[in-house]
Amino acid sequence: MTYENLVPVIRKLAIEAGAKIMEIYNSDDFDVKVKSDDSPVTEADEAADALISAGLRAAFPDMMLVTEEQAASHKERGETFLIVDPLDGTKEFIHRRGDFTVNIALVEKGVPTRGVVYAPARQRMFFTLADGSAVEETGAFDPETIGETRAIRVAESDNSALMVVASKSHRDQATDDYINKYSVKDSKSAGSSLKFCLVATGEADLYPRVGRTMEWDTAAGHAVLAGAGGKVVRFDDHSPLKYGKEGYANPFFIAYAPAVELKEA
Repeated sequence: MTYENLVPVIRKLAIEAGAKIMEIYNSDDFDVKVKSDDSPVTEADEAADALISAGLRAAFPDMMLVTEEQAASHKERGETFLIVDPLDGTKEFIHRRGDFTVNIALVEKGVPTRGVVYAPARQRMFFTLADGSAVEETGAFDPETIGETRAIRVAESDNSALMVVASKSHRDQATDDYINKYSVKDSKSAGSSLKFCLVATGEADLYPRVGRTMEWDTAAGHAVLAGAGGKVVRFDDHSPLKYGKEGYANPFFIAYAPAVELKEA
């Protein structure tokens, strides 16, 4: 596997999965089940997972694959692997709020190095090129052909007037307490891994997450943000957020543009 052949495959699969998700999203009704951890799962999660998993296994049969919807894959451990959240923001999907994404990423030695984040209802797609830089694609999102792209870069943040983005479904007092340590010009809420992408494009400076996430929730957005010059660190000690942890659970974290002067937890 090379980055040159990885990027077109994950981009194509994200678009195809997004089309399947939107078919179900735009239908009159869809089934919602509850998983063992009390989180919801829909037929769209399952259909997108089947499509992406089949595509990745066909293209990269020797690569370890971790995906949210296949519990057996969570028991595998390795330094290098593909990781998938076929529908991040299931609550946003269920309530038809649009802020949900398809996420596919490559992790190497604990670091997400390449990834794609596609928000089909928002018609926004972000991914890393073969060289690791991040772009946003606009246009028709043809699965076979990359359309017009623009390079994205984090903001040169003004610490006296920061833009903060936080979770739409999981914001709490602890998050607000941390945000209040900064001089904030404005804040916005967004669902799913779109929050990483808003920092990557310079639309936000800071995204603190004081709540439960899994590696498949964050890897693709992390890769895009890193490709745009951003950083993701642990909330407690500001060390880099690592991947391939036992159980694939993340600690609390902060995603930010490097010009932001981080405050202690």
